[in-house]
Amino acid sequence: MAHLIRSKPDENMRRFYEVQLAPTLFGEWSLWREWGRSGQAGKLRLQTFESQAQAEAAQARSIQGKLRRGYLYAARQADHL
Repeated sequence: MAHLIRSKPDENMRRFYEVQLAPTLFGEWSLWREWGRSGQAGKLRLQTFESQAQAEAAQARSIQGKLRRGYLYAARQADHL
């Protein structure tokens, strides 16, 4: 699981982005992505892949895209604060 945040206090921006891999009951792999404003309920997207390697590649692309946009790794927090 990776938990990323992006914060710009002068612009009142504090966002989170979280990705997680999980196997399904049918031998596939799911990539869970949750994002939104910190402290509020986020949006959730689930994408299923045939193999773990495909899911890991998609996870790496998602994380790299967010890092290019200014997100930073952060410790996981239950309330996204």
